[in-house]
Amino acid sequence: MPDGYLDIAPDLLLPLSELDFRATRSGGPGGQHVNTSSTRIEVWWAIGDSPTLTDEQRARLLERLATRLDGAGRLRIVASQSRSQLRNREAATERLREVVAAALAVAKSRKRTRPSRAAKAARLEAKRRRSATKRERQAPPRDD
Repeated sequence: MPDGYLDIAPDLLLPLSELDFRATRSGGPGGQHVNTSSTRIEVWWAIGDSPTLTDEQRARLLERLATRLDGAGRLRIVASQSRSQLRNREAATERLREVVAAALAVAKSRKRTRPSRAAKAARLEAKRRRSATKRERQAPPRDD
């Protein structure tokens, strides 16, 4: 992978210049350190404006990530687990790569199959056994 690019899929190298990184103050415990340092990282990527994507890739991403996009069609990933801004930046970038790669993956089409003769026979035999069990539980017919 060349420097300055994020390897997302075999056919997609995303230039890091298309990503907007923003550092903000992280919440939660940590005392003075967390109150004074901007270690939380937000990564923004405008999918609709990306010249790197083909029309097919863009359509697939916009459809599959629709619930994660803002009104302008931008994807936002946040990382604040680490106290290090660099580690949070790496974590956010990796998560972006995983989310986009998963959204671009094309699911294999299902090949229809039929149950085998043995599977049909086993199912019918199980039904016969169950029926016999229930029949044996019934009270015998009364002779008046």
